[in-house]
Amino acid sequence: MTSTTNVSAGLTAEHREQLMRVAREVSFDAGTRLFEEGRRADRFWIVRTGTVVLDMRVPGRRAAVVETLGHGELVGWSWHFAPYVWHLGAEAMSPVRAYEFDAEAVRALCARDPEFGCAVASWVGRVVADRLHASRARLLDLYAPYGGGSPV
Repeated sequence: MTSTTNVSAGLTAEHREQLMRVAREVSFDAGTRLFEEGRRADRFWIVRTGTVVLDMRVPGRRAAVVETLGHGELVGWSWHFAPYVWHLGAEAMSPVRAYEFDAEAVRALCARDPEFGCAVASWVGRVVADRLHASRARLLDLYAPYGGGSPV
């Protein structure tokens, strides 16, 4: 878990409080699908306990796990960017307790308070950048010749 994906590292105390005012506590049993790739992204979560995997569909095969998320991490960023469609799927790998947020309500808060909106956009952007960087590193580990050195 990188610190910038953790909500406490991504928002000031004031902005965290603002966000938490619209949170609701939810629980998921192991094996519960939180969302499916290609469907409408209308909410997001911050994990309190448990583990959630992000996955992507692979034609003719089981979904490929892209990342594993745990305590304090943001699950879902597609809600923040039009057209608000999930780019991946997500499943609870263990019992999960989380804070759930209605995306439309959070976007409305962002529109009403530009400072809050900027903070949320920066936080979500860092999460996306961290996950892109982690994915790139995994791809290099898998496919780069001899551990990713320069081509011969």
